[in-house]
Amino acid sequence: MTGNTFGKLFRLTTFGESHGRAVGCIVDGCPAGLELSEEDIQKELDRRKPGGWLASPRKEKDEVRILSGVFEGKTLGTPITMMVENRDVDSRPYEEIKDIFRPGHADYTYYAKYGIRDWRGGGRASARETVARVAGGAIAKKLLGMFGIKVVGYTKEVAGIECDVSGLTLDEIASRAEKSDVRCPDSEAEKQMVERIVEARKEGDSVGGVAEVIISGVPPGLGEPVFWKLDAYLAFAFMGVPAVKGVEIGSGFRAVKMKGSEHNDRMRWEKGIKFLSNNAGGVLGGISTGQDIIIRAAIKPTASIAKVQKTVTLHGENVDISVRGRHDPCIVPRAVPVLEAMAALVIADCMMLQGLIPRFLG
Repeated sequence: MTGNTFGKLFRLTTFGESHGRAVGCIVDGCPAGLELSEEDIQKELDRRKPGGWLASPRKEKDEVRILSGVFEGKTLGTPITMMVENRDVDSRPYEEIKDIFRPGHADYTYYAKYGIRDWRGGGRASARETVARVAGGAIAKKLLGMFGIKVVGYTKEVAGIECDVSGLTLDEIASRAEKSDVRCPDSEAEKQMVERIVEARKEGDSVGGVAEVIISGVPPGLGEPVFWKLDAYLAFAFMGVPAVKGVEIGSGFRAVKMKGSEHNDRMRWEKGIKFLSNNAGGVLGGISTGQDIIIRAAIKPTASIAKVQKTVTLHGENVDISVRGRHDPCIVPRAVPVLEAMAALVIADCMMLQGLIPRFLG
């Protein structure tokens, strides 16, 4: 299997399956001299781990161990290996459906490609793999923080209920989102989102939504035209996250309803260039403008649902299936830290490609 490594200079390789012994990653290209501890990684993993009354009841502590690349609290410039053991694994619900292709999952496509698959919890295709992305993204976040760059995500929409963050600062959005059960900084919208999620769970169903990530402090000039545009790189990173079915940047699809005179971000000189709007989402011609980069991901409803569905077996038999096990009725809140991690990995890589991050942080 290829396609397990992300990035050019700041590179992340992930490993592990949902019900295997462990998941983890190797981060290569991180500069030497960055102060880094397991606590730095753990605080990000705690944000995505399962549990909570609106999430999967799988109880994983997700305790990370740094196995290499760090000495006396600082990175060595060598590959950083991190591992998280899978301790709360229950494969029994999957045994009776191991020969059945679950609708909405990668069961069929993995089998069609490899002729074999790990049927326990989805194997490599499971969102459990995103533990490794968040671990790698935690390093990228800390590195970017040294240059005044922040990455903040939140739940923008769930089941058609959209939140309003107008008038809130980035820090306020982050603070309110982390206090919310669904990572929504709008308390009124949060209540309605929770109602929709609870209703879907009672029906044995699931709902989807939209997560938004805002990246602030990015200097102008990042991005490599023509085929490695910054917005294209971010879209590529987001589309690689499980359950993401669409990406938009800035005004996104709303742009088709606007005129050029409305969509163009006009400029003025005030001790430097100042944009009067940000419909471009912080990227023009594939290169960062210095404004906040705003990117959203459309996240499909969780595929594992209790409702009876029609499907087939690997032997070509028509059957009905009801998926039991421990699943989130809405994956959007837990996808937020994963998307933040992918955004941070992209920006860290682009910063290094631009020569803005030295190999040694002395």
